[in-house]
Order: sequence, then structure tokens, then C-alpha cells
Amino acid sequence: IVKPDGTEKNVIGEVISRFEKKGLRVIALKMVKLTKKNAEGFYVVHKERPFYGDLTDFMSRGPVVVMVLEGDNAISKVREIMGATNPDDAAEGTIRKDYASNIEENTVHGSDSPESADFEINYFFNALEING
Repeated sequence: IVKPDGTEKNVIGEVISRFEKKGLRVIALKMVKLTKKNAEGFYVVHKERPFYGDLTDFMSRGPVVVMVLEGDNAISKVREIMGATNPDDAAEGTIRKDYASNIEENTVHGSDSPESADFEINYFFNALEING
């Protein structure tokens, strides 16, 4: 996901390009505007965490770009390209190091496991929208 701060900074194309240049293929893509309720449903796994309210407010403040990427070791590769959640800890040349403002507004989200990827992909896409 390119988060609201990423869409506001006009780095959607740059984010996608970084994934493609590392051998990943976009097989589904769209821009959506999450409501607070949509964001709460997507981040339900974090419901009991203290940052849940701020996170769902942030994710519903503007449009996001959701995508499905395909390729060898896609989950680990995406996470490497994104960089550490906290941009201060992210490696040079990662998306978060280059574009994130802080740990909360960190430009991108990526699934951390096959299970979360399955939930997240199905949250945003139906079978007809995935071209892989």
C-alpha cells in the first residue's frame, strides 16, 4: 500500500518503480479512499494496540494505492525494499528512508507473512482484479 502521505507527496510511481526494478510484477493495482471503518477493518489485528486510533485516522485521511506484487520471495523482497518501519532505522535507498516523515507516516505498508498477505489481498481485491 502506498499510504496517504505517499500519495500526498506524489511518489506513487516511484514506489511502484522500485518494486518493479527489483523483479517484482504488479498483478493488481487501484487507488481507494478508506473510510475510518474500512481502515479499522483492515488493521483489526492492531485493535488493542495504543496506536490503533491514530493509525486508522491516518489511513483514512486521503487516498491510498493498493497493489498485489508477484515474484520470487515477494514478501521478504517487498519488506527489504520498503525498509524498517521507523525511517530513522531504515537502510539508505529504501522507500521509508527516502520518503517517510516518521514512524507513523512511513509512506508504505507491506504484508509480513503469507497469512497476512492473503487477508490483505482479499480485503481489497476480488479474483477478477488479480492478473497473476
